[in-house]
Amino acid sequence: MRPFHMLLAILVAVVWGVAFVVSKIGLESFTPPQLTALRFLVAAVGVLWLPRPAISWKAVVFIGLTVFTGQFLLQFFGIAFGMPAGLTAFVVQTQALFTVVFAALMFGDRPSTQQTIGMVVALIGLFVIGLTLNGNVPVLAFALMLASALSWATGNLVIKRLSKVNMLHLMVWASLVPPVPALALSFVQDGPGALLWAVTHASMWGLLAPVYLGLLATVLAYAIWGNLLQRYPAGTVAPFALLAPAVGLSMSSLVYGESFSVIRLSGMVLLLAGVAITAGLLNRWLRSTAG
Repeated sequence: MRPFHMLLAILVAVVWGVAFVVSKIGLESFTPPQLTALRFLVAAVGVLWLPRPAISWKAVVFIGLTVFTGQFLLQFFGIAFGMPAGLTAFVVQTQALFTVVFAALMFGDRPSTQQTIGMVVALIGLFVIGLTLNGNVPVLAFALMLASALSWATGNLVIKRLSKVNMLHLMVWASLVPPVPALALSFVQDGPGALLWAVTHASMWGLLAPVYLGLLATVLAYAIWGNLLQRYPAGTVAPFALLAPAVGLSMSSLVYGESFSVIRLSGMVLLLAGVAITAGLLNRWLRSTAG
């Protein structure tokens, strides 16, 4: 990979890692459904100039409901209920494990020995993290984060079966979907005029949060990422995504003073290593760096 493109891949990982902390900042001004709606209203602006991908509306809606609505609505609720941003950055990576399991159950894609080993390692890491909750991280918040990863993995199954499609166009058009259920939930949970009140009373950082999440973490990051995937093999690009949890943890520690015990950190390392092994990224990364 050319140095400039490597820097772009690192930039995307940083943008995605910082997004976990930005989400927490946004939730200081908005409720989870409000932040979900605002994030994707910003991201969906791109439909004004990007053509709809050549796939059915059914597929677009399903991806919008799972990869975006389910993933981020549940993730925002988890953070709002007490899930630390740094820990969130690691736990959501379990989507890779769920994707492999679902693909095996639904499509008969039997996991390889390497994937099986990776899932076992990641599950051990998840179990170790679970042992360290001890009330300082609500079980409900942790469960919501796993549900967020499950929703993301469900959408991955549809994306896996799509013919070649422009991912940037797909992500922008799929962004039209989340505001509908998110606004409906906000109407019921927060009240009819709550979103307008929240916007007019939000802090400057609170207002910038959905802009960052919509334009940078969704549109810009996916545009760069999609371009890199078109230029290079997935095995060359994908390992850079594993930098995002480390960035998220570092930023959360810097902004919120988030810290973890040695046991929880060990569990997080095991979880991330298991995801890397499951996705077949570790061997590819070692081969690419050795070459």
